Amino acid sequence: MNENEFGSLYRLLAKNHLKELKDELSDMAYPDIAEFIMDLDDDKIAVKIFRILPKDISADVFSYLEPDSQTVIVQSITDSEIERLMDDLYVDDAVDFLEEVPANIVRRVLANTDKETREIINRFLKYPENSAGSVMTIEMVELHDRLTVAEAIKNIRRTGVDKETIYTCYVIDDKRHLVGTLPLRRLLLNEEDTHLTEIMSDDEQLIFVRTMDDQEEVAAIAKKYDLLSVPVVDKEDRLVGIITIDDIVDIIDEEATEDFEKMASLTPSEDEYLKTGVFSLAKNRIGWLLVLMIASTFTGQIIEGFENQLATIAGLTACIPMLMGTGGNSGNQVSTLIIRGLALGEVKIKDYFKVLWKEVRVSLMVGITLAVANFGRMLLVRLITGSDTTNSVILVVSLSVAAVVVVSKTIGCTLPIVAKLLKLDPALMAGPLITTLVDTISLVIYFALTKALIPM
Repeated sequence: MNENEFGSLYRLLAKNHLKELKDELSDMAYPDIAEFIMDLDDDKIAVKIFRILPKDISADVFSYLEPDSQTVIVQSITDSEIERLMDDLYVDDAVDFLEEVPANIVRRVLANTDKETREIINRFLKYPENSAGSVMTIEMVELHDRLTVAEAIKNIRRTGVDKETIYTCYVIDDKRHLVGTLPLRRLLLNEEDTHLTEIMSDDEQLIFVRTMDDQEEVAAIAKKYDLLSVPVVDKEDRLVGIITIDDIVDIIDEEATEDFEKMASLTPSEDEYLKTGVFSLAKNRIGWLLVLMIASTFTGQIIEGFENQLATIAGLTACIPMLMGTGGNSGNQVSTLIIRGLALGEVKIKDYFKVLWKEVRVSLMVGITLAVANFGRMLLVRLITGSDTTNSVILVVSLSVAAVVVVSKTIGCTLPIVAKLLKLDPALMAGPLITTLVDTISLVIYFALTKALIPM
């Protein structure tokens, strides 16, 4: 919703008609209520609005608030309100909140949480950041493998209200080993006296992740198998939690953002741009810029070594920016495709030679086309301007364009796969890094052809 759609809410707030405002908010979706609260300029009013929310939806709304708004609310409400809020929050939402707020807020929240919930939250906080264990929830439907359909449905009716999702049920044995999954639809469509082991997806079809697996792997598995939730087991295959689709979408968004930042040679940051300090932004950028600046030194050295030829042969210097730009763009085109393919699992390390063979053929077609176009362009420019550019220079530049395209596309498809082989993020091998490397190689090719084909 946008600010205009909140007009009626603002009017009720301005008139202090809190009862009508509460009724209006109760009919809205939780994310929209959270958006309205975050749009309020006055923190005191935001807290006031949160407090008038019906008790059965306040925790759900709280989970959609940004950490800054959550902090303001927790700082303003009483200990008893914090205790009720934490009791109503799903564990994964509580953990997400505590991971983002200052230490003093964490201490106050945990001090006003019951012992059992506090122990669960502390266990979650100990999992490595971005691991499956750190993003899972324990509010899932667990069914023992000895139950019948009727017994299972009775169990869901009794406990399902406190579960984050009931669409998929997880079947366990006496030792809590995950032995099967059971969609709710299949449960409802079978006879009441049927045992779960007869209708569940068995071990051979079981899809799960382990607590220490990277969250990116979780997202890949959910996408591959079209899962609404992914079960999480410990090293002994005991069911400890699930990761639901809302968290999987957040993971995909977070990982995509991180890849974009790496491709732009930025140190990844979890904070929003407008909420990130100037010094933090500078720190995230300066490291790679220093590396790239030093790497560009080689480009300058190569140009310096050919200063005499550049000064005496007309047309050579003017073509350097075009040549370097063409090489950088060519490398970035293919690196973007390969990085995306690696991220989605469409391209694997073993496919390198297939990728290389394909890109060599593509680059030859593209390179020859650009070389011919450049040859005609330079002839036309000479005809119009009457420049002193010789046929030899035009030929060298055109051949250089073709060679640079082939080499840059080869580099662009190779570096991301090499990074994956070395267990690095392929996104590191993109954008400015490839451009800087290709710039240097482009000049080497250019001046080597110049030396070979133009008599000095």
